[in-house]
Amino acid sequence: MGRHLLLPLSAAFLLLSAPTASASEIIDRNAHAVRLGVDTNGQALVSYKVGSRAMHVRAWGAIDARQPTTRRQQVAFRKDYSGRYWTSFRNQCRAYDGPKLAFQVAACTAPDGSYWAVQSWRRTLPNFDAPLHHGLGTRELHLSHWSGPIATLEAWTDWVYGGRYHHLFGRLTYAGKPVYGFSASRVGSPLDGYGRNIYVDTFDSRYGKGWRRENAFLAHRPTGVFCYGFYRFSSRGPGNGAMYRLTASGPGVTPDVSITIPGLHDYNPNSATDVAYERQQNTLQDSIAGADKKCHVH
Repeated sequence: MGRHLLLPLSAAFLLLSAPTASASEIIDRNAHAVRLGVDTNGQALVSYKVGSRAMHVRAWGAIDARQPTTRRQQVAFRKDYSGRYWTSFRNQCRAYDGPKLAFQVAACTAPDGSYWAVQSWRRTLPNFDAPLHHGLGTRELHLSHWSGPIATLEAWTDWVYGGRYHHLFGRLTYAGKPVYGFSASRVGSPLDGYGRNIYVDTFDSRYGKGWRRENAFLAHRPTGVFCYGFYRFSSRGPGNGAMYRLTASGPGVTPDVSITIPGLHDYNPNSATDVAYERQQNTLQDSIAGADKKCHVH
């Protein structure tokens, strides 16, 4: 019954500790009064304030994302924080007609038909709804530029260890291929431009009402698959919630993606419905995980 995570709980906690690496598309933190412009030369200008200080950041030189490879670095913006181009910048943005984006602050269609967007969200919240410390919890301003598809984040729920624990599994893909990196720190922070963490927030859990940060973890190499058990990592856990929100920074300079899925009730081994659902989800997990032994065994 169910799939058993291969990692012992202590090791899982280590790997899933809060990542500290920054995404390459971060423009600034705690920004407000944000505006986005794009000129005919493929350059974006992000204007905003941090406190009372006005900022004008020019970005260019990157679009979409490369598929994972060790031969080339991931695409990244060139950025100029001097502000000297602000007065001469001529905005040619058209109304945005691209896909719906999570945490959107501003978006537009460039003269060449590509899209630019600014998103803002709290990426570095402490795991298990722990108190804020060391500057964690600030709102990051992320800039993206793309012409093709954006990443796809998928997730499902079931139970593990004979129904004792609630469980999430899913995958992160881009243009139909897995998103993953080649190097990470011992606590799961990507150390290259390809790796991406999945950030999980839980709604109306033991941590309290509303959305609270549960944990963050890497999409696996080379499958882009992930799996997560809601174990009692802290004295207040486990963080089983009525809903779960999963968010990931897009690969390369593509937009960040986020999905919300319903939570589960506690498993009832005497319920034919629960037994059937668990079998169905095991089959689904097998179909997406394939040979990814980091997630399950039979």
